[in-house]
Amino acid sequence: MRFDTRVVRAGAPFDPAAGAVNPPIYLSSTFQQEAPDRNRGYVYSRTANPTRDVLERALAELEGGARGLAFASGLGALTTVLEQFPTGSRVVSVDDVYGGTWRLLELHRRQFGLRPEYVDLADPAAAERALATPADLVWIETPTNPLLKIVDLRRVVRAAHAAGAVVGVDNTFATPALQRPLEFGADLVLHSTTKYLGGHSDILGGALVLRRRRSGERYAWLQNAVGAVPSPFDAFLTLRGIRTLALRMRAHEAGARAVAEELAAHRAVRAVHYPGRADHPQHALARRQMSGYGGMVSFDLRGGLGAARRFVRRTRIFTLAESLGGVESLVEHPASMTHASVPRAEREAHGVTDGLVRLSCGIEDPADLVEDVRAALRGSR
Repeated sequence: MRFDTRVVRAGAPFDPAAGAVNPPIYLSSTFQQEAPDRNRGYVYSRTANPTRDVLERALAELEGGARGLAFASGLGALTTVLEQFPTGSRVVSVDDVYGGTWRLLELHRRQFGLRPEYVDLADPAAAERALATPADLVWIETPTNPLLKIVDLRRVVRAAHAAGAVVGVDNTFATPALQRPLEFGADLVLHSTTKYLGGHSDILGGALVLRRRRSGERYAWLQNAVGAVPSPFDAFLTLRGIRTLALRMRAHEAGARAVAEELAAHRAVRAVHYPGRADHPQHALARRQMSGYGGMVSFDLRGGLGAARRFVRRTRIFTLAESLGGVESLVEHPASMTHASVPRAEREAHGVTDGLVRLSCGIEDPADLVEDVRAALRGSR
């Protein structure tokens, strides 16, 4: 089946008992057992829940993995991944990484002996230098957040495995509609399902998909032990969002392409970051590695912090808010919002300037999004 069909059918059969087309929401926290050592596959909802099982099957099918696991948030999923790596483990992370990931690695896990390093993995030479010595985990975002750099998955995965590392890819921005990292040899994929998979800004959730069944069993054990699982109702809502993922991603991209072109033509804009533009440094790689370019755009305003603040206050369709990937368009200022925990010098060294603005283009009419950006740019000068 093609992806547009699989995304609707993923996780089926939904309810073999009664034939319900939509999966039932099993709100029970515990399940009756036939005997102390005999049950019907469910004992306690932290360990397994029938609604969550449908979502987890769907996640595995869409990413092409052996096992899918659902979590209460993307950071809950990442925390569970890091539980696999003991004191002294070397973690090589892409440098342009989500601020919450940086905070977890740098401000929390480093004090317990984890050794994170931040490398421009979109630069093949830098990636090869970093992976010339052994590593335990290589953490990739592609496209990255917020500068939308593209990492050559096949090349970096090969080098990481040669260094003895497990490779994890945060696929939140691309989604399996546009990119499936397990096909390039990655060991696990992470999603914040709060974003595009849920798609409606009404749930918090996360996911892991494991390439190998044995790894899936280990992470399922950790999922139960750590306990950062979603409610059955959030699992149901995430499944509902997934059904329209393919359609929504095309609409998100249409808006992002139009907005990126408008930004690139404006004299107040210093640089536009969008992998769908021919002038993006890794545009050719994105064209080979992805089946689309997504709905995220970031850009640097010449007027710096003042111009960025004026821009985000003047948009009317783009709502000033953190998060991304919902049907509505959002605007945010990374330096003071999603990446505020990263020290200023480090942010700027990676290109996250005070003038950087990030847009999540929703599914509104692209012409309306362009008009909103145009009007806000007039007020940002």
